[in-house]
Amino acid sequence: MLSLSAVAPTSLRPADLLRLTDQGAADVLDGRHDALLPPGGVFPAGERWCARLHSDDLIDLWLISWVPDKSTELHDHAGSLGALTVLSGSLSEYRWNGEGLHHRRLDAGDQASFPLGWVHDVTHAPAPTSDPVAVSGPTLSVHAYSPPLTAMSYYEIGERGALRRTRSVLTDLPEGDA
Repeated sequence: MLSLSAVAPTSLRPADLLRLTDQGAADVLDGRHDALLPPGGVFPAGERWCARLHSDDLIDLWLISWVPDKSTELHDHAGSLGALTVLSGSLSEYRWNGEGLHHRRLDAGDQASFPLGWVHDVTHAPAPTSDPVAVSGPTLSVHAYSPPLTAMSYYEIGERGALRRTRSVLTDLPEGDA
């Protein structure tokens, strides 16, 4: 019988990645990564933006900004596990559950992890209209991938409601075209 460590792509567990994204979020909020932020701390309003906060052989940690009307498309993270922590604003995640897309909203302070084979699309979620103190501007989140990303596959839902891979790309950038 094979041990889990013999077949797992990383020695880290989803809980480890969640802890790393939580610490990364705290570091960003405490100003420890200000040198990596866009000039003047002003994030692009019309496109997603990202900065690598940390990288080694085991983990990549990223800060990502999310803007309205920009989608990652349905994708997976190839052989990497992942996790995220939302710093500000909200995200919508549409995850393939084997039969269709399941939606969840992630607000500031929320976390999520995703195992191998997790196919999802992530987008900026508008603030609820009932929220009088909603923050304008992009949503910010910290993402961890282990092992570091090397590829992503993209999918569409076919005519019969089945998931179909449309392409795979080599990349070390998070969440598609950020």
